[in-house]
Amino acid sequence: MIVVDRIEGDIAIVEVNGETTEVPLSHLPAGCTEGQVLDATGDDAATALLRETRERMNRLRASDPGDNKIEL
Repeated sequence: MIVVDRIEGDIAIVEVNGETTEVPLSHLPAGCTEGQVLDATGDDAATALLRETRERMNRLRASDPGDNKIEL
């Protein structure tokens, strides 16, 4: 399930499985609005968005050492 949290210009902030991410508004179905819930199983655009978001989250998790240290 994908929830459109808000839309800022041509960017949508969506929540997928409790994680938020930014995606181009053009990646969402036409006429999508804030607060809308997308069913990722029945919508090709939502399915692609869910897949891309999962891949992005996996890349971010893999690149984060998890020790919260900031190197300058």
